[in-house]
Amino acid sequence: MGAPALKLLDAAERRLFLGVDKSVQGRAWRDRLDERASSVALSIAQRHGLPELLARVMAGRGVAPEDAAAFLDPTIKRLMPDPSVLKDMDAAAARLADAAERGEKVAIFGDYDVDGATSSALLARFLRLCGLDPIVHIPDRIFEGYGPNADAIRSLAERDATLLVTVDCGTTSREPLAEARRLGLDVVVIDHHQADEELPLTRALVNPNRLDDLSGLDHLAAVGLVFLTVVAVNRELRRRGFWNSREQPDLLDLLDLVALGTVADVVPLKGLNRAFVAKGLLVMRRREGVGLTALMDVARLSGPPETWHLGFLLGPRINAGGRIGRADLGVQLLLEEDPARAAAIAAELDRLNRERQSIEQATLAEAESEALAALGLEDAAAVLVTASQGWHPGIVGLVAARLKEKFGRPAFAIALEPGGLGTGSGRSIAGVDLGQAVRQAVADGLLVKGGGHAMAAGVTLARDKLAPFRAFLEQALHSAVNAARRENALLIDGAVTAAGADPALLATLARAGPFGSGNVEPVFALPSHTIAYADEVGQSHLRVRLRSAEGATLSAVAYRAVATPLGNALLKNRGRAVHAAGTLVIDRWQGEERVQLRLLDMAMPDGSSAL
Repeated sequence: MGAPALKLLDAAERRLFLGVDKSVQGRAWRDRLDERASSVALSIAQRHGLPELLARVMAGRGVAPEDAAAFLDPTIKRLMPDPSVLKDMDAAAARLADAAERGEKVAIFGDYDVDGATSSALLARFLRLCGLDPIVHIPDRIFEGYGPNADAIRSLAERDATLLVTVDCGTTSREPLAEARRLGLDVVVIDHHQADEELPLTRALVNPNRLDDLSGLDHLAAVGLVFLTVVAVNRELRRRGFWNSREQPDLLDLLDLVALGTVADVVPLKGLNRAFVAKGLLVMRRREGVGLTALMDVARLSGPPETWHLGFLLGPRINAGGRIGRADLGVQLLLEEDPARAAAIAAELDRLNRERQSIEQATLAEAESEALAALGLEDAAAVLVTASQGWHPGIVGLVAARLKEKFGRPAFAIALEPGGLGTGSGRSIAGVDLGQAVRQAVADGLLVKGGGHAMAAGVTLARDKLAPFRAFLEQALHSAVNAARRENALLIDGAVTAAGADPALLATLARAGPFGSGNVEPVFALPSHTIAYADEVGQSHLRVRLRSAEGATLSAVAYRAVATPLGNALLKNRGRAVHAAGTLVIDRWQGEERVQLRLLDMAMPDGSSAL
């Protein structure tokens, strides 16, 4: 082995955190910061007088010393671009301003997910403030599918709509939007999905992912683009004197919707997105939005809403309507102004979410059995493709995500229909481009249709193409999956103890938030803490209590850990000292606040097997 290779090995060894080269999850623990990033962290701490741990978290997320002050205060004013940098934005703003001045009937066509629901509600709320009464249509996931369709457009035209605005969809809907033009509707598209070279003929198509758009705003969710559109329309109306005779709205009051859609769509929380969420959470905490307040209450959200509440408590309930119930329930709730009606809709969404969870658990059990059979004794399959008749098409994406989490490789779940077709979703791991593989499978004739991006994809295929599709994915992705799994490591931001993990520490770390996709939540290791208690709680979770050598204790929870290597290791090693790793959150219960560790992994201090 040559000197350069030995040098690389030495560097990798130095970055092992607590010396853990193989945890119970089969991962090495590595310091998130290499030597250069450690120097950046030191510079941030010294130049700005910040705590070392906060500086390490910032450096680990690519913050330069000169950008530290701005990073800690993500403001809309500083980060907001001129909306006109987006291709067709001026045309879209002018057409919507015309509609406001003329009192036109505007139809909004959205997607059935949270981004689509919040985008639709945001635009509808603004148009209401302009004195309009827009129609909102959310397609049924099963009967209409994604995006505009000719039947729905004809129905909107029959209701006297003259302007159709599609949000979070429409970029590839050439035929349905051609039907809208034939019916006399003007069309404006506000979308962020991948675009073909040939675009629909519209009055305006605002999409930072169209090939001729140079705005650099392709990281925004659709709801963020709708907010920019509303800003542009508001500016145009102000220029025309529209607000001279009526009260001009404060657009920042709409940021609660922007925050929810941005987090739920898992776009990178960087730059403007991070500002949207930070300021949107402040609006949400005022509890002025009737619908969102009802949703927070039914989700039993105690204390001020935080980023993870949006992704794990509020988003799934909005989504439940589109998955297994009425697709427009989420939008109805977000637009409702009567507290009693809002409470009733929120309760129905909560019921649907519990039903969705039950369906998901039953489907997941079947899918896991099929996955285990595919893996065999040699852990052979690089990509898991599970399918069955009777699965609900609305939850296959969730099942695919669970399979990906549990088995650490890309996974598909496909609902087969009696007619011979199957619709499904896939979820990938970092380093494996699932969307590209699916597009190639379409080109090769293996799929009826399909698309997506690196981390997620959707497919429609004939039942007899299931085995060829599975074989294609194995061949196309085998090398990438193996490489990605070899590089799988848990990146650690620092070490803390049970005594040091207090609310003051979390308040300090929160300055680097909000955390989420693209601004990952800090992960901390607790060295040599004894498992004082560990037992099952709820649905497949483990509740744990860790005790430091000094006697301080910290509550912990390992979600969905029962019958996994982590869960088995926690139960087997009760009473023993272990290295634990996870993220820190504030747990609020009956008016009390305490810090809780969300366990991600563990290892034995002496390097022995924990299983």
